[in-house]
Amino acid sequence: MIASKSSSRTPPSAASPTTIVTSLLTIETSGRGFSDLTAEITKFVRDAGAREGAVTLFIRHTSASLTIQENADPTVLADLTTALDRLAPERAGWRHDTEGPDDMPAHIKTMLTACSLHIPVLKGELALGTWQAIYLIEHRSRPHRREIVLQFIGAGA
Repeated sequence: MIASKSSSRTPPSAASPTTIVTSLLTIETSGRGFSDLTAEITKFVRDAGAREGAVTLFIRHTSASLTIQENADPTVLADLTTALDRLAPERAGWRHDTEGPDDMPAHIKTMLTACSLHIPVLKGELALGTWQAIYLIEHRSRPHRREIVLQFIGAGA
């Protein structure tokens, strides 16, 4: 094991969780690809009066998913789409094909990614890194209406 050269940590901060705020976010996708949700989640945190705690996102579908990824270079998202397509290609002999050749690969891609995210909220802000954004990944070819449950638990302003 290699030891790090240096490390630092801020003093712990404590907050009593007295607030639970929930909302349902509906997104109309345009078909396969990434939809940036960061602005919507930031607005939810602001509207919730969140100060310290965490926001949870949960997508209510099995053929779309959530992720946190780089937001600076769009080729990252294109390469991630390519990687997922290679891992779960269409017309690979899947038995579940009632809804079309993209359905079973969409379920596999969701299994490989995430149906929920948990993001700390510090001083009223999402604790995302500089190049991080929150995305819904639509794995189906056609547009879909997707629902994401948002919930903040923590201390309010």
